[in-house]
Amino acid sequence: MSRTIAFGDIHGCATALDRLLVEIQPGQKDTVIGIGDYVDRGMESARTIDLLIDLVSKTKFVPLIGNHELMMYHGLYGEKSDLDYWYQHGGNATVASYGGRAENIPQHHLQFLSHCVRFFETDTHFFLHANYESNLMLAEQPDEVIFWKHLKSGVPAPHVNGKIAVVGHTPQHEGDVLNLGHILAIDTYCYGDQWLSAVDVEAGMIWQANNRGDLRVSKVEDAPESPAEAE
Repeated sequence: MSRTIAFGDIHGCATALDRLLVEIQPGQKDTVIGIGDYVDRGMESARTIDLLIDLVSKTKFVPLIGNHELMMYHGLYGEKSDLDYWYQHGGNATVASYGGRAENIPQHHLQFLSHCVRFFETDTHFFLHANYESNLMLAEQPDEVIFWKHLKSGVPAPHVNGKIAVVGHTPQHEGDVLNLGHILAIDTYCYGDQWLSAVDVEAGMIWQANNRGDLRVSKVEDAPESPAEAE
């Protein structure tokens, strides 16, 4: 059977990512969505990108772009102020993973990042990095919302497409996937010594690994009757 599996924000936590990939074993029939923010903050961004590139040949992998990939792009190709801003928000850890020099980032890593997409959708779910405007089509979502707006700044109503949203960006500091019914928030704060989450969105299965290589498996909890404010 095919599976649709979404990974939360990795942020350079390659040990956790590798543990999940070994456990889940994505195959050619599966669709795997990366929710963005593969780089920065954690110490293994270079290895993270290697693992994701390797995944392309094993499954249908759909990498979304996150705000940290945008900061990385602007830092590498923009003004010095863009580079300084990126470094202040985790880019220093990314460059350290390439031996301390941005010039060491290989071209195929940059090509991979250039192929990341803004959103993805199936018959039942849609996937984007941060947040959405409920009355706008996915192709019309503004950058400041789809890449930057935390759920704590406002939980949107169900989208007009009627599908369940799967998002990252807003860290769940307790390490648990947040189910709001119409939104599944899967950034579980791996770089903050919590967990990296992968969710089979159809079956409701959650796999989680941390930077020590520990693994735990659970199910998506039922949404509260009155959706709580996202943390």
